[in-house]
Amino acid sequence: MNPNSSSHMTKIHFNHQGVFEAVQDLALRSLNQLLFYRILRGLKIENVRPEFLECNKKFRGTFMSESMLTEAVEQPEYELSHRFLNQALSNGDECYGFFHGSVLAAYSWYSHKPTQINPSDLVLHFDDEYVYMYKGFTHPNYRGQRLYGTGMTRMLAGYLTRGYKGMLCYVESNNFTSLNSCYQIGYLDFGNLYVARLFNRYWLHADPGCQRYGFALECGRSSPEARISMTA
Repeated sequence: MNPNSSSHMTKIHFNHQGVFEAVQDLALRSLNQLLFYRILRGLKIENVRPEFLECNKKFRGTFMSESMLTEAVEQPEYELSHRFLNQALSNGDECYGFFHGSVLAAYSWYSHKPTQINPSDLVLHFDDEYVYMYKGFTHPNYRGQRLYGTGMTRMLAGYLTRGYKGMLCYVESNNFTSLNSCYQIGYLDFGNLYVARLFNRYWLHADPGCQRYGFALECGRSSPEARISMTA
């Protein structure tokens, strides 16, 4: 969702998410006028909900090859770049997508190793018995057709058969639409990551729930001087 103003977003949250969510969203937005601050909610999923394995038959789900991904990079609406693609593929990450004919309708990425996140100088670590799901995208023309949930559920089923315990991801605490989508297919909260940045210094904190899954952030090699890490 891309509102035209913060007041519009607040109105949406009051109407659909309740007073608490609206106040939380407004508080975070206000704080971010002064410094960069994020609360990242850690989510896990270990059980497949069979009702999310299938979608409309007009869509074809597949692992995306490098050539498929390169073609998508050339189209700005897919929010991919050559730099991101090179990093993801060199990291061994996998991408699962849905096509409607020859049109890419949705995709999501899956990693088995520490992964760069946004901001790009931060790297997320996690328990290697889990797979990290990130960068889910559905083209605006295909939203509301459960492609996001179906893709994740199919990948979860596959990873479970390969011996993984499940999948992990994070969602910003005031991104209620994405949180609700994750909860619908069976994700559960396990903890929060806290990120603050003032000038070139980071304060990073993983609560005890995140620590149980090795879910933590650190600064990448490009800016080691920026790291200040807080523990529980």
